[in-house]
Amino acid sequence: MKRKRETAPDENGNLCPNLGSNGSRIEKSRKVINASASCIDQSIGKMDNRLLADHLAQRNKKFSEKLSIVELGDMQVPENAILDTSTWERERSIEGLPEFLEHFAQDGGKAMQLAVAPQQPGAPHTLVLTAAALRAASLTRYDMFVLLMPRVASLQPARALRHFQRQDAAVAKLFAKHIKLKDACEFVKKTRICIGVGTPSRVLELIDRGVLTIGSLDRIVIDRSYLDQKKRSILDMRETQEPLQQILARPELKARYLTTNTTSRPAKLIFY
Repeated sequence: MKRKRETAPDENGNLCPNLGSNGSRIEKSRKVINASASCIDQSIGKMDNRLLADHLAQRNKKFSEKLSIVELGDMQVPENAILDTSTWERERSIEGLPEFLEHFAQDGGKAMQLAVAPQQPGAPHTLVLTAAALRAASLTRYDMFVLLMPRVASLQPARALRHFQRQDAAVAKLFAKHIKLKDACEFVKKTRICIGVGTPSRVLELIDRGVLTIGSLDRIVIDRSYLDQKKRSILDMRETQEPLQQILARPELKARYLTTNTTSRPAKLIFY
C-alpha cells in the first residue's frame, strides 16, 4: 500500500502537510504535531534584502493606520540591515533551521559559535521570533513522540534548535503558553542564553521589564516562512506584527543596524 506524501503544495506552491481524511489515530496525531507547522511559504526565500525591507514596510503600514508618514518612516528597517538569504535553496523547514543559522551566522567571513552564550544572563546573541507558542515550542524541544511513534517521525524534528544548547548556554523558550510572566522573568534574569525563541508579545514584555537585553544582539531571526492553519504569517496578524514592529524599532537596536563602530557588530535581521 502506497504511503501518502507527508507534504503537498497548495495552489500557491506553499508546502502543507497531507493530513489525510480517514480519521485514524495516526492521522489525528499528525494534526497535533503539525498544529505549529501548517504550511511553508516558499516565496519568502526568493526575496532579497530590498524586497524584504519593502515587504516589512508594507505590513507595518497596514497595521499602523494612526501613524503619520514620518512616524512610519522612523519605524522602517533599512534594507542594509536585512541579511540577504536568497541564495539558500533548501526548504525552510524546522529541521533545516539549525543548518541555516550556522550558514548565515558569520562575523567577518568566519562562522560564529552559536552554542556559546554571552557571559551576561538574559543577553542572547540570537532571537528567533515566531507567530505562535506551539511553533516556538516545536523550534526548541526534543519531543518523545518521535520515539513512541517512529512512523510519523519525519513530521517532527528530532532536535531543532536544541542542537545549540549546552550546560552553560540555554536555548530559551520565551512565550506565554503555560509559562507565567513572573516565572519567565526569573528564568531569564539568572540564565545565560545563547538563543531565545519566542513570540513577539512575550519577548517585548521581557524587554520592557528590563530582564531581556537586546543591545548586544547579533541577529533577529523572523520565522516568516511559517504559515498557520489559516495560512497567516507572523506579519499578517495584528497581535504578532505590532509587537514585532515595536521590537525592531527599539532605539538600542536601531542604533546598531548600520553601525560603523569597530567595537561592536551591526545587528542583522534575518528572514527564515
